[in-house]
Parts: sequence; structure tokens; C-alpha cells
Amino acid sequence: MRILERLQAACLLFALCMLAACTTAQELPVPLADAFKRAEIPITAAGIYVREVGNGPNGPALIASNASASFSPASTMKLVTSDAALELLGPTFTWKTLAFADGAQSGDVLHGDLIIKGSGDPKLVMENFWLFLRRIRARGIREIHGNLLLDRSVFEPIVYDPAAFDADPLKPYNVGPDALLLNFKAMTFRFAPVESNRAVAVSVDPPVDAFPLVAPRLTNGACGDWRLRLQPVIDARGARFLGEYPASCGERTLYVHPYQMTHTEYFNLVFRRLWAELGGTFTGEVRDGYVPPSARLVAQWESAPLSEIIRDINKYSNNVMARQVLLTIASHQLNLPASQERGAAVVKTWMARKGIAAPELIIENGSGLSRSERISAATMGNLLGAAFQAPTMPEFIASMPLVGYDGTMRQRLNAQGVAGHAHIKTGMLTDVRAVAGYVLAASGKRYAVVCIINHPNAMRGPEVQDMLLQWVYEHG
Repeated sequence: MRILERLQAACLLFALCMLAACTTAQELPVPLADAFKRAEIPITAAGIYVREVGNGPNGPALIASNASASFSPASTMKLVTSDAALELLGPTFTWKTLAFADGAQSGDVLHGDLIIKGSGDPKLVMENFWLFLRRIRARGIREIHGNLLLDRSVFEPIVYDPAAFDADPLKPYNVGPDALLLNFKAMTFRFAPVESNRAVAVSVDPPVDAFPLVAPRLTNGACGDWRLRLQPVIDARGARFLGEYPASCGERTLYVHPYQMTHTEYFNLVFRRLWAELGGTFTGEVRDGYVPPSARLVAQWESAPLSEIIRDINKYSNNVMARQVLLTIASHQLNLPASQERGAAVVKTWMARKGIAAPELIIENGSGLSRSERISAATMGNLLGAAFQAPTMPEFIASMPLVGYDGTMRQRLNAQGVAGHAHIKTGMLTDVRAVAGYVLAASGKRYAVVCIINHPNAMRGPEVQDMLLQWVYEHG
């Protein structure tokens, strides 16, 4: 009997210890709970998960509050996309943009079409495109007696509404994905008052061909919200600013997505200008098409490696590039024209193979710029834990903002001990504030830290999240 009683007592003690450990993990430290109260954010509106990494996948959580609940993650969803890309594509993966000639070449004249085939390069910026065109010119092609065909077949045709997310289609983050995305399909307008003749000087970058600019009226008064007063109309026929520009604004810069022109029209304007600047001649049309079997390869542009691309995505939260990466995952894993749905399915399958159960996970475009994407703090934390054990761990961690130093965390926690000891991705939408990443504690232990807040007072959340990061640094 005594042996049985002792066994029962031991089992009871073990159960009580496990319960105590579980309760400890669920309870927030008092300073954090108080910070939530000051911010008027209920604890139930936040998912928090903190666990040491490097000690196996099943180690106890240091903090786990609402960890299994589904939340909108905002831009922290980019960690899911970039980690999947690193493992599925490899850190040295590159995108290739190819130029083909279809027709005979006589001297420096191409009697036929030039075809450019895209692979979804997220960063085919102006400098790179100019170098790519130089390579085509170096192959002896100066005059094109045909058309320029753009092959976008690596992605499925995408019906995209740039106003769907926030009814502000001019915002550069609302650019849709494109297999031949050129310069993020963005334009930069610079305004400067010219008092001598009461006018406004306007310039545009990138330089584009046959693109007239109609300046706004120069007015007096306070600068205020000058962007709203411009009333821009930007399409393939030019840019017209139908409103006004206060002289008190001085010189200002406006970054826009010219949503009223198609990707093909944008490509057309840029290509014609750069080709002419390189001494080339082209009078044909620019339209969508495919590489015919008769075409021959004449030039190639290779992007920076994926490890560099995801640094831009995560440190500066580039939504357009993240969308491109999700589609690239789909095209390369399935060998089919990519769609967001196919990209999401590939990522979910990859997570399941890694043993990360994520029944709540919803991936729409992989960037977090979405009202429907969902993930739990525990799923994000488990992904961070698995990523720490992966061979691509160094590239993954290095892609995130270094707290207090760069990216979206450069202005936060500068004077705190955690500065320089944590790599944290941030996320921000209306009613959403999120952080996810790694903290190297003063103890030498490294922790995966996730805190996602979904609440009308979420704009007060960064104070709470910063306190969490510092607490983990001090007490982890």
C-alpha cells in the first residue's frame, strides 16, 4: 500500500508541477500586463509566444498567451514567405530575364521581333534594366524592324484591383505582381516652385518617352497636406496635376503607382526612352506575347541572389517584392504558371512536412498586406524555431531588422540593452501591430519572440512590444 500511495503522491506532484509550469508560461510578467492596461488593449486581443530556440522543437514556452488564436499578422507574414523561399529555392537562387531575337540580323538591324521573357524578378530596377539593354546592344542589335514582345507566361494572368486593399491605388505598395515587373512599376515626381513666373516645375523619374507633364497651379498659403491637393491623373498619355501646389512647400517628392496604365504600357514608355539613349532605333509596338520556337537567345540578366532579395523584403517591408517571391515559389515547385493560390498551397505543404501544424494559417499573397491572412503566435514561433535549426538560418536571421540599428526597427529601443541583440520583423496595418523574430538574451540564450496585437488601440502596441523585447533580453 505504501508503495502505491507513494506512486500516487508522485504522480500528483508531477501533475501539479506540470500545471504550475503551464500556468507560468500562460501568465504575463507583471510589467507587461500593466503595459497592456496602460495601452487599453485587452490581453485577449494579443497573441504572444516566447520560447528558447536551439533546445529542440518541444521545449517549454517562456511565455504563451493566446498563442493558438488566429490573428492578422500584417507584414510579419513575410517571414513565412521568405523562410519558405530560402529552403525551397535556396539562398543562391536568382531570377533570369531573357532576351530573344526572332528574325534575321543584317549588320546591326534585326529584321523581326525582340522578345523579353520575365521570370518574376522582384528587383529589376532601372540600373539593372539599363545594363540588360546594353547587353542586347552589345550583341550588335541597334535597329529593330519588328515589335517588342513581353513574355509573362511564368505567372498566370492576374486580375488585380490596386484599390481593393485600402482604396488608395496610387500608393506604391499597391502595385500588383508581374512576371516582368520593371522598377516596381513606380514613378517619382519632383515639384519645385518657380516664383519668378509663378509656376511649378515638375520632373519625373524614371525618364520616359513621349510623356507630357502638366504642372499644378502655384498657390499661396500653408503647405498642409499638399499631396491631396495635387489631383493627379497619370496614365500612358502623361501626367496631369489638375490641382494646386503651395509655394510654401518648397521642393517636394511624390512616389506613386501609376495604376491607370498597364504593366505593358509602363514597360513601353521606359524601354523606348532607354533604347533611344543607348543609340537604338525602334518604331514597332510593345505588346504581350510568347517566345516562339524559332527565336534565339541574345542576352540574359541575372538578379541578385535570394539571400539579398529577402533582406530588402524583411528589413524594409517591401510588399511588392514579397508577392513576387510567393509566386516564384509556386512556379518553380510546381513547374506551372504561378498563382497566389498555388503559392499558398506549396508553402502550407512545406510547413506540414516540417511538422508545423497550422490549421489557422491563411495565406493570400504572402506579404501581409491583406485583410484575410491569418496566423497564430505559436505557429509563427514554431516556424522561427524550425528556421533556427535549418541550414539557411544565417541568411534568414540577417534578413530581419537589427533592433535599434536598421530597417523598420532603427528608431526603436535605441537606448535599451536589447538594441543590437535582436532581429525583429515588424508589421503594421490599421488595428494591427506585430513583431516576430529573435532576441539574444543577456544570458546568452536565444529566443523566438512573437507578439501580434489586433485591436482598435493597436497603435499603442509598439510600447508594449518593445517592453516585451527588453524583458526577454533581461530575463530570458
